[in-house]
Amino acid sequence: MKSRFIVPLALVASLSLLGLVGCQAAAPASVSSQTSVGSGSTASGVLPVDSNPINNTSTAPGLSIVAAAVEDNVDPVTKAALGDRLQVTLKNSTTKDLSAVEIYYLMTDVTTGQTEGYYQSLSGLTLPAGAETTIFFDNETGPGHFPENVFSLYRSSVNQVDFAIEVSADGVQLARATASKGAGTGEKVD
Repeated sequence: MKSRFIVPLALVASLSLLGLVGCQAAAPASVSSQTSVGSGSTASGVLPVDSNPINNTSTAPGLSIVAAAVEDNVDPVTKAALGDRLQVTLKNSTTKDLSAVEIYYLMTDVTTGQTEGYYQSLSGLTLPAGAETTIFFDNETGPGHFPENVFSLYRSSVNQVDFAIEVSADGVQLARATASKGAGTGEKVD
């Protein structure tokens, strides 16, 4: 009688083990399919990068950062207060649309010296000729909204965190700016 239960039990155990092995083998493939090559972006956010991958040697003027904020944010259209987030207003002063926009920002905790760098290729973003465009890193959807890491130094440090921001677009020189989050956490609408 015992032998009739051993064979089905062994069969169930071996099928369960194969199922677990199959799940483990499938996990890296699904993660890599969500990752944009070299961007550090995933379907659920953005991850830190070891160094700035932007390689723009253009000296032609035309792109500038008009404003950058990480606290006391204000909607550029409605002028309503927004919750804290990285917000960058770009100006294209050329007579042509700018594309292939990339951003790199380095966060530095001024107390501990800890740093985190983030890079994103802003796929689908075109900066119209002669216009200003504001972009947000807030995990919201819609034009001009891009992912952020909710576990970043910006969101987790209780110290002042300084940002060094660099934006690149095809055919024009880099635009740079800085922003700073004061001590404390608990991002809120100001």
